[in-house]
Formats: sequence, structure tokens, C-alpha cells
Amino acid sequence: MEKTGVLYAGKAKTVHTTADKDLMVLEFRNDTSAFDGERIELLDNKGRVNNLFNGFVMEKLQEAGIETHFVRLLSDHESLVRNLKMLTVECVVRNRAAGSLVRRLGVVEGMELNPPIFEFFLKNDELHDPMINDAHILTFGWATLEQIAEMKVLTLRVNEVLKKLFADGDLILVDYKLEFGVFDGRVVLGDEFSPDGCRLWDAKTMEKMDKDRFRQGLGDVVESYMEVGRRIGVQF
Repeated sequence: MEKTGVLYAGKAKTVHTTADKDLMVLEFRNDTSAFDGERIELLDNKGRVNNLFNGFVMEKLQEAGIETHFVRLLSDHESLVRNLKMLTVECVVRNRAAGSLVRRLGVVEGMELNPPIFEFFLKNDELHDPMINDAHILTFGWATLEQIAEMKVLTLRVNEVLKKLFADGDLILVDYKLEFGVFDGRVVLGDEFSPDGCRLWDAKTMEKMDKDRFRQGLGDVVESYMEVGRRIGVQF
């Protein structure tokens, strides 16, 4: 698929237009950022690892009946995706207490959350992605009531599929974020699913295997991503 221009360049990915208005090329770069882009580094092989990881997970979700924007892998660093009209909210599910939840509520890190906690956040780096609720989304027109309901249903369905997938690899899916868009009037999963956007812990040692390794200076970031991928069946 030939690229015709750059639509958007984010902190770690670039979106390219194509001759088909319904299709785009998603390029995964080696850039790694934290703290709303305040810290950025290049990590060798990260773009390739996240691209292959994301393609594998998206295919697993599609097999489970969850519609995503992913079409197919184009190369080690690029995927063909559908052109969604993205909604400006992030959906977060928490199965264990970690990160901002611990800081906000003073609960113990690692505490099991039953039922899982669902949260909405506004996608806005300048405001540090503030937490919002249904009323904010409706009042400011970020999504309709029907789209809100669909995002909640889809995000929790993803949880059912991926908790088992990672558990089979002796991993705990601690929390994750998803982004959705609209394609032909339907709410469809977009963006990516990789260790950049979720927390994954080793089920036996509780070792962090995700982007917290970068945030907390633990090292072996890409190596940990690859280990997670191998455990669930990703072919690198």
C-alpha cells in the first residue's frame, strides 16, 4: 500500500494517508515517551516489536468478534488500518491497583479489583489527560450516549479476552487503555494494544514487564516486551 502523505505524527507512531480514503498506514517508531511527552528516548527495535505485538493482539480480538481498525501487517514497522474518526476519550480498565489509582486513592499497589474499575479520560497532553465522566462527554459533545455505552461494552469484552490470553502466559493484565473511533457509523477499536498502553506483571514474581520499566528506569524495556510477546505466541 503506497503512502501519500503524513496525516499525524504522535509521540511513538506516525499515521500516513493512502490513495484509499478508508485506509491508512500506521507506522510504529522507536520513540518511547513518558510523562505526557516530557521524557522521550529512542529504543532500538521497539517499533518493530510493538507493531508485531499489536497485530497479534488485534487479530485475537477480531477472532473473538471485536471489530478493530487493523487490516494486516505491511512490514516490520507498518500496519494497514481503517481510517476511523477517532473519539477524543480514552477508556481504561483496571484489574489491579497501580499507577494513578494508587496515587489518587491511597490504595495498596497490586490490590485485586473486583469488579474491574472502568474510567474515562480526556485525550489531552497539555491537560495531562484528566479523568472525566459520562456527563462531561455528553455535555461537551465528545461522544453520544450510544457511543459511550458501546465503548464500555467493548472495553470490558476486551478485558475478558485478554485477561485469559495473558494469564495463559503466566502474566497479569493489571490495567490498560483503549481508544475508539467511528467507521461507517460503528464504534471500532483503534490505536494500538502493546505494552506501551497497558501494565503487565509476571504472575509468579510480580515483575513489571511493561512501559513502567521505562518510566521507573528499570531497564530491559524492549527485552521485556518481547518476553511478554513470546509467552502469548507472538512471532518476532
